[in-house]
Amino acid sequence: MTAKENRPITDMGTLKALAHPLRMKLYRGLCVSRTATASQLAEQVDEAPSLVSYHLRKLADHGLIEEAEAQSGDGRERWWQPASEGVSIRDRDFRDAPERAAAHLAATRLFHDQRADMYRRYLDERPTWGPEWNSAAPDNESLLRLTAAELAELGEELLALARKYDEKGRAAEESGDTEGRENVALHVYGFPFRP
Repeated sequence: MTAKENRPITDMGTLKALAHPLRMKLYRGLCVSRTATASQLAEQVDEAPSLVSYHLRKLADHGLIEEAEAQSGDGRERWWQPASEGVSIRDRDFRDAPERAAAHLAATRLFHDQRADMYRRYLDERPTWGPEWNSAAPDNESLLRLTAAELAELGEELLALARKYDEKGRAAEESGDTEGRENVALHVYGFPFRP
């Protein structure tokens, strides 16, 4: 898959399509594998291929995924790929009406819960990763005093840094440098709070 831009999601239909627990898992799995069939994704999420196919079609109906070039000679297999590098869902696009704000909040909670589940699974499996990976995996908290503009700037800089490493990893992998390379999730949250 060639590099594509992030797709901003601003409409309720697409937000609701992605904010389904199974669809979000499928979308995330497809982003990791880059291309996959419904059967391959069904194994990852422990669901029936027919159910997975249905949900993949719903994601495709909203332009979140698209058919990919076949990766095997089996013409019956339908291959899928993400339609963009990723998605961005911003509060500012959903705060104009209470029902839109509520849908955005529900989706955000789902995404956070799934990310937290991923991290808990890593913690449970930590002994199997070995000292090299466990030492490399950052786990930190910073308590800062910032303005909203400074927090936005920090977020953009962190996103640019993550993109730099993603591009570096993809380029290395495309050149055959796959030794020791694993999927890595980087979750960054920045939010105001009052003690």
